[in-house]
Amino acid sequence: MTRTTDSLRTKRPTTGNTGQGGLALAFDTRVVCGVDEAGRGPLAGPVVAAAVILDPTRAIDGLRDSKKLSEARRDWLAQAIREHSLGWAIAQASVAEIDELNILQASLLAMRRAVEALPLAPTLARVDGNQPPRLACGVELIVGGDATEACISAASILAKVERDRLMLSLHRLHPEYGFDRHKGYGTALHLESLRRHGPCSEHRRSFAPVRKALFS
Repeated sequence: MTRTTDSLRTKRPTTGNTGQGGLALAFDTRVVCGVDEAGRGPLAGPVVAAAVILDPTRAIDGLRDSKKLSEARRDWLAQAIREHSLGWAIAQASVAEIDELNILQASLLAMRRAVEALPLAPTLARVDGNQPPRLACGVELIVGGDATEACISAASILAKVERDRLMLSLHRLHPEYGFDRHKGYGTALHLESLRRHGPCSEHRRSFAPVRKALFS
């Protein structure tokens, strides 16, 4: 179903802050940002969201869904996005917030934090998915938008790169779980590590495999 209002538009495609940057906009009354998250599915670690306002005069070649890019390509594009966009911001919701709110609401909270941290106030946020974060600006929901909208692709890349960085840091604290390999997703290796060692403080207790490990 497609819903259209002044503040929320939904369409299907036809085909705590960690950083921000920005340049001043001049003579442009329509400021559009792309918004996406990384880390809804994993059993451990925060959910991370990013918001990006691209510069229409400085195109970035190769923007696409972050999951379809190699790690090296994501890292290169993330740097280009930071350098060439009009504004960007990254935010997260913690494991405690995920367990308290549920993963959907925590993801929307991280998105809202990212948009609110932008150095420019957007007039429209294009958001990947079918659930809107509560924002002061208009919202356009685009299912699969990380593959079709450049601004959402850029947000997807920043969120993915930042979350991977956080999970590598977590691996150094808890090497027994192999976070450097699976980034917290429920792989066979991760599930076996949970069975052997039990959950650590960064595991999401609201997720069934983690709850099971608590009582096994």
